[in-house]
Amino acid sequence: MRHAVIMAGGSGTRLWPLSRAQRPKQLLDVVADPDGAGAHSLLAEAFARLQTVLPTEQIWVCTAARYGDDVQAALPELRADRLVLEPVARDTANAVGLAAALVADVDADAELAVVSADHVIRPVERFADALRTAYDLLAVRPRALVTLGVTPTSPATGFGYVQKGAPTEVAGASEAASFREKPDLATAEQYLASGDYVWNSGMFVWRAQTVLDALADHLPESAAGLRRIVAAPPGPERDAVLAEVFPTLPKISVDYAVLEPAAVEPGRVAVVDLDVDWLDVGSWPALAHTLSTDGAGNATRGLTVLLDSSGNVVLSDDPDHLVALVGVRDSVVVHTADVTMLCPVEDAERVKQLLATVEERCGRDFS
Repeated sequence: MRHAVIMAGGSGTRLWPLSRAQRPKQLLDVVADPDGAGAHSLLAEAFARLQTVLPTEQIWVCTAARYGDDVQAALPELRADRLVLEPVARDTANAVGLAAALVADVDADAELAVVSADHVIRPVERFADALRTAYDLLAVRPRALVTLGVTPTSPATGFGYVQKGAPTEVAGASEAASFREKPDLATAEQYLASGDYVWNSGMFVWRAQTVLDALADHLPESAAGLRRIVAAPPGPERDAVLAEVFPTLPKISVDYAVLEPAAVEPGRVAVVDLDVDWLDVGSWPALAHTLSTDGAGNATRGLTVLLDSSGNVVLSDDPDHLVALVGVRDSVVVHTADVTMLCPVEDAERVKQLLATVEERCGRDFS
């Protein structure tokens, strides 16, 4: 049976101060509704996107334990037994492994898509078609590890890339020849010009047991820990084992732990083309694409007045607080009840560093 899990455990530190430790970006209403009347969260968007492909009862969410109640409130259709709670963050290999182990525990033959809660994808129909193609590939290659690769539109240096090889027996899917780290601009331009590379979306499709077997091969300590967790009966006993074992697992990404080692085996890793408008909402300039924009290129939300200003990202989450700018260019201005943050757009990637400095000097009161 086909299942999917939304990975929703990140804290969104590059969207500070709007995104906080107790209210991360995936739970914030930052995506405008189609009718323009309101906004919804990235998590709600990801859930609705999967509902175009799968029955609701086959959709899971993996998140940090401290977000569990908020996720349930945000997704009233999500079954309580489809919520996977990480007691601590141990990187994506263990998060994906935990989700796969719990899905396999209820459906030993489960085919599992792993998607992110951080993406805005348009049109949804193309995403649905790509996901179905990936599932279809498992029918002819049960041991395949399939990644979704976004058709690049620019020589982006902020994404990893996947090099496509020969076509597979399923239309729309190719062999994955190699995985490449975030390149410099010249290399990214070469990738774009070749037509052989796609952006690594961080979304995957595989049989749940296949990824568990791969962890057993390449990350045996994690595989052993996950087996201990699911060996305990669901409920308080399993929760206790999870709390004991999960924090001890080695931190490593699923790309390093599973995909890259498997890629050396011919025919094991494949990539499906995802030809969509894809926005990875990981920074203020990226989030700006979800906001309303004026003729001067200012992306705004909340009570704002801008005079002789252009290229700014301005947001206030206080309906009674006005943010007013004059003569300001290419800046990010964010106001919350307890923090006002200002930085040049070109330095937006340093917000995570700024938060670390705030925590060092002021403690975690503003995290």
